[in-house]
Amino acid sequence: MMKIFLHNMLLLCFFGLVPTVILWPIVCAGAEQATSSNLGQKRGVVSGGIDTEYPDWFNHGFLDFKEDLATANHAGKRLMILFVLNGCPYCHAFVERNLSQKEVETLLRNKFDVITINMMGDRNVTHVDGKTYTEKTFAEALKIQFTPTAIFLNEKGETILRLNGYLPPEQFKVALDYLVEKSGKLSFRDYLELNAQTTKPGKLNYEDFYIAQPYNLMRKTQAKSKPLAVFFEQKDCPNCDVLHQKILSQSETRKLLKQFDVVQLDMWDKTPLTTPEGKKSTAREWAKLLDVKYAPTIILFGDDGKEVIRTEAFFKLFHVQTVFDYVASGSYKQQPSFQRYIHQRSEQERAQGRDVNIWSMGDDSKIQLNH
Repeated sequence: MMKIFLHNMLLLCFFGLVPTVILWPIVCAGAEQATSSNLGQKRGVVSGGIDTEYPDWFNHGFLDFKEDLATANHAGKRLMILFVLNGCPYCHAFVERNLSQKEVETLLRNKFDVITINMMGDRNVTHVDGKTYTEKTFAEALKIQFTPTAIFLNEKGETILRLNGYLPPEQFKVALDYLVEKSGKLSFRDYLELNAQTTKPGKLNYEDFYIAQPYNLMRKTQAKSKPLAVFFEQKDCPNCDVLHQKILSQSETRKLLKQFDVVQLDMWDKTPLTTPEGKKSTAREWAKLLDVKYAPTIILFGDDGKEVIRTEAFFKLFHVQTVFDYVASGSYKQQPSFQRYIHQRSEQERAQGRDVNIWSMGDDSKIQLNH
């Protein structure tokens, strides 16, 4: 009976029916270890996940966002919905690093009601439009792919800003300043552009796999094209430096990128190009059209020229490589949830005896998140 129980629990873990992705519950790990032992298999281990204790001043809310919105409005605050995940190290960084900055913590605490949603959870949620979901189906409906994702609502319950993934304290503070000072008056990208020093000296980091000008990014219609990876960067960009030095320098990353046409664009420059849709534009105009707000932002397009997924936050090695693999392998066509794909890829690595560290830069050096 015990063997049958462990076997069934393994199936639940594998198919994601036990609701976690990055760190699996102890019962799954125990069942897997026992079964692996029975079969004489040696599997890799997962490390890097961190459980997070959220501040007690976060609002547990009614999970009826009409009521939560009314409560926030009455207090003169805005509603922030924060999607999190058990064991997510990026969620932990948000609490431990961002909220340890007094300016960030004070601004968020005084001006926003924060409600957390477990993107794999089962609590009932009622959105402002009256539709009812579980936490899990709510995340799916909003196409949440990364945690933490923060969605900010205005007084009418309309989304005025969405931040996909972890942003370091200084970037997150700029977003809060915008929401308090300028939202409703101009777009977030325009706000960032007004506050950006776009004439900084220096040059972009170069990689030998970038395609050269002229940039005709149309996907071929006669024969199957490679997918397209577009790196929007800027000069004097510490996070761009980390991307190149610690992630793009890895042999596995470079191997994955061989399956793409890869182009690098200065998001503020007027470099001419032809978009995947065949329209003439410039890097600056196209970045604005795509609502590229941060450097680096990586946007991946399928072989049909349509955007599949983008990263515009800070991610470490395993997540970035998995994003590339998700598109290069064509897995996005069958698996719409990137988080579930991370789980699947991790399982494949472990089945081959390789360890998976979701909070590693590929070496033992410690890197600050803002550098």
